[in-house]
Amino acid sequence: MTGMMGVVNLDAEYDFLQELTYFRCGAAVPFAGRYRLIDFTLSNMSNAGIREIAVFTRNKYRSLMDHLGTGAEWDLDRKRGGLFILPPDWNDPSDVSKGDLQHYHNNRDFFSRGNPQYICISGSQFISNISVREAFRHHLQTEADVTLITKTFPVLENEHNHCLKVEYDEQGWVSAFTNDKTNPTVYSGVYIIGKKLFLDLVEECISRGKTSLFQDGIKDNLSKLHVQTYHHTGYSSVINSLESYYKHNMRLLDSENYRKLFFTDQLIYTKVKDEPPAKYNSHIEVKNSLIANGCVIKGEVENSILFRGVKVDSGASIKNSIIMQRCHIEEGAVLEDVIIDKDVRVSKTRTLIGAKEQPYAIAKRSSI
Repeated sequence: MTGMMGVVNLDAEYDFLQELTYFRCGAAVPFAGRYRLIDFTLSNMSNAGIREIAVFTRNKYRSLMDHLGTGAEWDLDRKRGGLFILPPDWNDPSDVSKGDLQHYHNNRDFFSRGNPQYICISGSQFISNISVREAFRHHLQTEADVTLITKTFPVLENEHNHCLKVEYDEQGWVSAFTNDKTNPTVYSGVYIIGKKLFLDLVEECISRGKTSLFQDGIKDNLSKLHVQTYHHTGYSSVINSLESYYKHNMRLLDSENYRKLFFTDQLIYTKVKDEPPAKYNSHIEVKNSLIANGCVIKGEVENSILFRGVKVDSGASIKNSIIMQRCHIEEGAVLEDVIIDKDVRVSKTRTLIGAKEQPYAIAKRSSI
């Protein structure tokens, strides 16, 4: 698909995951045993044939840059186009833009140099395997100004309370945006827009002293724009709190949910790390868990997700927990309903117990 470029806008995604975002932005938080949250957005765009993608981030982006590298895993290490990581660059003395409009204004060269005439803009909090290609076809067929990707959830949960909801007519044209907690149609944060209209809206919003392209340029101009919906029907989750992060990781222990997210016509890509297979000692018990490469398991693991390189010593017990890269759980330690960030050491005989509704989280590089 040569008609569209991509933007991953992380400007409004603040430290919504508490301890997990002390040292990184939310998009770089590990997920599902080997991925990062941003992997789903980049993979969806790459699978649609988008070959020019800019990532706009404002702070805590070192970990993100380390993970993305040259973009090779998403087929974005290219001589023309490719992946552009664009941290803040406010060097224009005449610039009066604010909010995410600063990114769009100060990186106008990215848009003007690109050949595609359409832009797909997304955040990183909507976890799904979306056919952006089909959404783009729908955008062209309906001749919409803007096409929003939405998801109708049969059961609304706490994380949906903070999401923008969409009201639309029988033809899919958006009639209103709402915060109605009973509306099951959730805006995913992904939309497609023509490049000329996009640049015009950016300039208009800046001239009026506004701060948000979507809020001020699209949502507040709904009566002037033709805004269409594209409904995604596959497995999806919204990650905007520690509770939702824990819950949706745990749901992937259900093999049906895991297959719906990862075993589709499209793949989800991530940074490749060459590590040996997990090693299990004899006479141990591991039940219903995701165990990544490089783990050494000598203790008990149940209903848990262990990322790459985790070591679990003899006599240790891990239940209903998420243990990130290179953690060391020493002999006799007991963990239940906890989230432990990478490079943490839990010493002998320590007991850490949280709750499913409020998991106990430990920041990276801690010693307990």
